[in-house]
Amino acid sequence: MFPLAEENKHVAQLLLSTGTCPRCIFRFCGVDFHAPYKLPYKELLNELQKFLEIEKDEFILEVPNPPPKKIRLQELEDGIDGIDNLSQNGEGRVSVIEDGSIASKNSNLIVCNVCLGILQEFCEKEFIKKVCQKVEASGFEFTNLVFSVSFPPQLSVREHAAWLLVKQEMGKQSLSLGRNDIVQLKEAYKWITHPLISEELGVPIDGKSLFEVSVVFAHPETVEDCHFLRVICPDCFKPAKNKQSVFTRMAVMKALNKIKEEDFCKQFPCPPNSPKAVCTVLEIECAHGAVFVAGRYNKYSRNLPQTPWIIDGERKLESSVEELISDHLLAVFKAESFNFSSSGREDVDVRTLGNGRPFAIELVNPHRVHFTSQEIKELQQKINNSSNKIQVRDLQLVTREAIGHMKEGEEEKTKSYSALIWTNNAIQKKDIEFLNDIKDLKIDQKTPLRVLHRRPLAVRTRIIHSMESRYVDEHHFRLYLKTQAGTYIKEFVHGDFGRTKPNIGSLMNVTADILELDVEVKHFIVEVAVCTLNSAKVMLLGGWALSQIGIYLHSS
Repeated sequence: MFPLAEENKHVAQLLLSTGTCPRCIFRFCGVDFHAPYKLPYKELLNELQKFLEIEKDEFILEVPNPPPKKIRLQELEDGIDGIDNLSQNGEGRVSVIEDGSIASKNSNLIVCNVCLGILQEFCEKEFIKKVCQKVEASGFEFTNLVFSVSFPPQLSVREHAAWLLVKQEMGKQSLSLGRNDIVQLKEAYKWITHPLISEELGVPIDGKSLFEVSVVFAHPETVEDCHFLRVICPDCFKPAKNKQSVFTRMAVMKALNKIKEEDFCKQFPCPPNSPKAVCTVLEIECAHGAVFVAGRYNKYSRNLPQTPWIIDGERKLESSVEELISDHLLAVFKAESFNFSSSGREDVDVRTLGNGRPFAIELVNPHRVHFTSQEIKELQQKINNSSNKIQVRDLQLVTREAIGHMKEGEEEKTKSYSALIWTNNAIQKKDIEFLNDIKDLKIDQKTPLRVLHRRPLAVRTRIIHSMESRYVDEHHFRLYLKTQAGTYIKEFVHGDFGRTKPNIGSLMNVTADILELDVEVKHFIVEVAVCTLNSAKVMLLGGWALSQIGIYLHSS
């Protein structure tokens, strides 16, 4: 059943006679159900002509300023190279231009003066097949997708002009047409293309999908349509660092809402002029949202930084914890890049023992995202077999939200350390026993000299919760400490030229220095709770929630 009623006839006739396509006519007539838009374009045009009782030849002759036959033939000759047939009868063609963009050419197509061909050429099955072929060739794994489109900003100007024309005509009949009464171009486009894409690729369209297919349209012929708005509404067009042009869709819409109707009509034709060519497709891009892998690592080397150690462009050490883990993940997930983060960090000469330090890696634009638990275990084993400097455990996929919990409460945590200490004076066992009785010792630490180049100068109060000493020989003993997170342990031992007070040297009245330091990460059950993560029950255990679906990082 044809969607237009008798009351729409005058508006439909007006728009069609000025060069507007059937689907845009539906939009201006407020047709808000999907089925009519999905019909093939030629069928729609024929049905509309029947509704308006227009002969096909009569309609073609009424098109203002049709391109001369010589020009149309020349356009076809110029576009022979790289042309792919889109339809069996050879009428519709897509050509790939030198810059990689796609331009649609149809010698029989009268280009819509409102949508510039978006609702003509670019929502038909032939074009959708081209998009889907690009998606399938991209190499991404996906079970659903988001389909997004970017239209030229001048489409908003042309739609505004057509709206003013229709509004004026309807006003003569004591009728009104608000901007919100028009079906949005993107909505109509998605109504048509979403089912076609879903059918072609065999996956649903899901607005929450991490896999996105985006199509960017441009129309060089009408790029100056927006320029008059900048003269009348200069405040709406402010340069932005991340924008190539000030004529963004948001800026244009802001100006259109601000400009007076009479000023607009003086500067821009209503109805808008008919273009010679349809839009071009600048790019069809596929991208996958980041995925996150988390776990715990142990570091057994005293010559390995957590992250690449580069000073003034010169690399100091050949590898790092970050690289030993991330290199394997990048290869397996086929990701473009990564971001490494952890719950705290250790110095290059400090080992991380116990159950390991929590870490997380964001993998940017991964092409492979589906793994079984066995494959993740094999990946963890591959990392561990590749180096004797680190070991990884509890490697699992996690959510973005879970990563945030890893950093929460870092300064409130209690950390455990083991330090081998040297003293200049000979000591006996009784000389260090008093350290065992000290509880919750408050110390003031001025920013250490060794980190002053990257940390602000400040005095920080920290707490040494407990200490346990173990005698080694007359110049050495081992000290086990539990401290507030953020305590500089090395400076607490040697004093940092008096910048940390009190310190082990001042407490023992000796000169003390630290020879070895280990972070002792212990895995106590500090909280047991049942929560829901992605509809699965998990249990929070000492900073990690282990479940079949992943690890949920929890501050403890």
